[in-house]
Parts: sequence; structure tokens; C-alpha cells
Amino acid sequence: MKESVYIFSSGVLKRKDNTLFFETAEGNKKFIPVEQVKEILVFGEVNINKKILEFLTQKEIMLSYFNHYGYYMGTFYPREHYNSGFMILNQAKAYIDEKNRIYIAKQFTIGAAKNSLRILKYYNRREKNLDTYIKEIEKNIEKIEKEESIKKIMAWEGNTKQTYFQAFNIIIDNEDFRFIYRNKRPPKDYINALISFSNSLIYTFVLKEIYQTHLDPRIGFLHSSNFRRFTLNLDVAEIFKPVIGDRTIFSVLNKKVISAKDFEKELNGILLNEKGKRKFLEQIEERMGQTIKYGNLDKKVSYRRLIRLELYKLEKHLMNEKKYKPFVMEW
Repeated sequence: MKESVYIFSSGVLKRKDNTLFFETAEGNKKFIPVEQVKEILVFGEVNINKKILEFLTQKEIMLSYFNHYGYYMGTFYPREHYNSGFMILNQAKAYIDEKNRIYIAKQFTIGAAKNSLRILKYYNRREKNLDTYIKEIEKNIEKIEKEESIKKIMAWEGNTKQTYFQAFNIIIDNEDFRFIYRNKRPPKDYINALISFSNSLIYTFVLKEIYQTHLDPRIGFLHSSNFRRFTLNLDVAEIFKPVIGDRTIFSVLNKKVISAKDFEKELNGILLNEKGKRKFLEQIEERMGQTIKYGNLDKKVSYRRLIRLELYKLEKHLMNEKKYKPFVMEW
């Protein structure tokens, strides 16, 4: 089974014959069997050359970089394998068609809001007293469904997230971790550091799955397409941030897997240290591998596969085969 490879040390990623190896700044070498790699995520200062990029293209392996704070920076994306002019044209057509774009953007936003709502209801059943937040988000969903502009949809999305985040202090049973408000670049407290790191990972998980479809990550619908970045992965990630990321955050904090010792303070903010990142990565990878019953399928599917299925649904919508509806947790 192919796995994600995470590199935290500084050094050089090289090719030797038909495999990869990483050489640290101290001269230590670690071989990476290429047939077992599905993607490489780099958190250290890692140098590469043209030869390694050609090899990664040949093996269809994505290489993603994260900065010092754990923010996603960019990806070497060997796109050629699944390129489809037909799908790109349909995707662009849907973006230009204001009515269609608003419909898709609205579905992403509703999916994210409903999944946040499911989480609050889950903890509410466990005597967390989240009724106020649940009712407010339910009202927001009704308002999102009626809106007919991207700007207003995004405004209600922001309002919903703010309400959802306010419930974190009730859900998290750990006095060392108090959440005041969402901030980033850099995050100012432990919770914000976890959210930012988690979101960055989910963006890359979704991008990896987009690569396995005919969709183009440069054409999003909720987030405006522009010259600077991929946007479709940001759109689809909204649905899965509560499902995968937030559930992992609640788990690592309530079970005290991660503590204040797993962070480091800097002049401008707080970030996970290497040990903390490794702990969180282990937990979120475990979450990605968990399986659930999905729709009418006979067998359970993993959360990673669930992202792919979501993209297939979007493809069908763009080909006018079936209206897109977002994944919403059933529990």
C-alpha cells in the first residue's frame, strides 16, 4: 500500500537508479522505495533538481512544500496523466455561467456548514450544551440556501465558521487550550496553530485526489480563480475540514495526545514543533484511513476515498449527468 512521506529535516532529495533517497545536512541517507510513495510532503529546507522532478513526473508523485509555520506553500504537480480538455472546458464553462457557479459554490458552503452542525450535534448529545450554536448555524444554512451571490454566500460562510469556532471551548476538555478567535499568519495561540496546520494538510490531501481525476485544480467556484494559486482544492476542502481536521483536533486534545510542550513560541506567534507535527500527522493519517458506510455502496470507504468520490460527483455535475450534492456526515 502506498504511503505519504513526510520530510522534516533539512537536506537534499535525490534519485539513485530507480529509487529515491534523502540526504540530511549531516550526511545521513535514508532510502525511499518509490513504488511505496503516493506523495511527498516537505516541512524542512529540502533541495531538489531537475532530475528528481522528471523522476517524480514519471512516477506520478506530488511534491508539496510547507513553510516554517506549517502553511501550505505549493506543489510540484505532474498533471499530464489525467489531463482532459473536455473536462477543463466544462469546468471553465460552469465557472463563467454565474447561475451554475453560484449553485456549486452554495453546495460547498452548505456541505461545510452541515458537517459542522453534525459535529456540534454529536457533542450536544454528550451533554456539551451546544444548543445556541446549533440553532444559529441552522438559521445560517437557511439563509445560504436563499442567497444568489458569491459575496453574500461567503459572508454567511464566515458567520457560520465564527459561530462554530465559538463552540470549541465547550467541546475541548483541556484547560491548557482555550480558543478566543480565529487568527493566522502566524497563529497567536495553540488552537489556531492546530487549525492552520490541519487545514494546510487537508488542502494537499484534496489536491492529491484532484490529480487522480480529470478536474483542474486552478478552476474553483467558491474561491475565485486567479493567477496565484489552486482554488478547487480550497473549495472541496471546506466540506472535509470539520469531518477530518476538526475531529482530529478534538481527539488529540481531549485525549491529551498533544500538549503545550508540542508547540514553540516565536516573536510573532505560536506553531507546532517537529514533535507536535509528527504527532498530529500520525493522528490525521489514521483518520484518513478510517472507513465509513457511504450511500448505497456495499462496502465501507476510507475518508481519503471519500474525497475522491466527492470529486467524481462534481465531474458528473459538470458533464450534466447528475446535480452535485455535497457529502454530509450521517451520524
